[in-house]
Amino acid sequence: MRDEFTDPGVSSEVEESVEAGLRPRALDEFVGQRELKEHLSIVLEAARKRGQAVDHLLFAGPPGLGKTTLAGIVATEMQSHLHVTSGPALERAGDLAAILTKLEEGDVLFVDEIHRLSRAVEEILYPAMEDFQLDIVVGKGPAASSIRLTMPPFTLVGATTRTGMITGPLRDRFGLVARLDYYDDEELQAIVTRASGILDVIVDDEGAWEIARRSRGTPRIANRLLRRVRDFAEVRHDGSITAEIAREGLRLFGVDDLGLDKVDRAILSAMCEQFNGGPVGLSTVAISVGEQPDTVEDVYEPFLIQQGMIARTPRGRVAMPAAYHHLGLAQPTPRPGQPGLFDG
Repeated sequence: MRDEFTDPGVSSEVEESVEAGLRPRALDEFVGQRELKEHLSIVLEAARKRGQAVDHLLFAGPPGLGKTTLAGIVATEMQSHLHVTSGPALERAGDLAAILTKLEEGDVLFVDEIHRLSRAVEEILYPAMEDFQLDIVVGKGPAASSIRLTMPPFTLVGATTRTGMITGPLRDRFGLVARLDYYDDEELQAIVTRASGILDVIVDDEGAWEIARRSRGTPRIANRLLRRVRDFAEVRHDGSITAEIAREGLRLFGVDDLGLDKVDRAILSAMCEQFNGGPVGLSTVAISVGEQPDTVEDVYEPFLIQQGMIARTPRGRVAMPAAYHHLGLAQPTPRPGQPGLFDG
């Protein structure tokens, strides 16, 4: 398979390159998401038997669960070329047209953060997805004319972390809409073990489990923690990773027993100590920890809510008893007559 990064703005940093090297290339190698894998295998096999391009696919879910990896697997399984871009990079209709005109029959176009497509770009995408037709406007004003180009059948794979922001007409044009769920610890342990083989790192079962259970249900985080523990083991020990070395290394890099990092703990500390448990607004929490509100809401809050540390209420965010327990703080006692956090 040949990867074509048609968008020059796509990041090629070292961290992403290493992560790409750990990604499975075939559906059989992909760990977890059992139901989605079964659905996808049927769709791919049916397309191969018909000799046609795969239906357009939309993968939704939190960051780091494998949406980009699945796009690469689709291209590999169909023995086609993968073209990669993102919603924010397609600012004008001409940006999308330039990519679409380069596609060959059966190619896979992966659009990350597809919910951030502009309205003008989305309008161009509709006939391309449905009829494989591309309308190009030539000229301006009264002299402008529209030219319709016929495109070879292709597969659009979209990825989004916010399904609700995708318009109905665009969502309805996907043949398969699937949501990726967080991984359990056993699946993450298998991912860590596989990645350790690729990185040529010796990790015993207990060491892999220690890394997996602190990975917040996310393969990307599991791979990142494995690389940091590998660095620690090579510098401070003999290079092999045991449970004790994994715990020591993760503690050094600020990852606690539940997988919370420095920012997670700062959010909990601000809510519990500065704002007396809340309710407190998202923007206020974000400012107090020096992060953007979108980052707090999309990256940190989901896991904290999942772990029962914080909750969203009509009046704002509130810290739950689990947050005080994790920080080793005493939970404040409501004053007589004070309304409860969830009242009103």
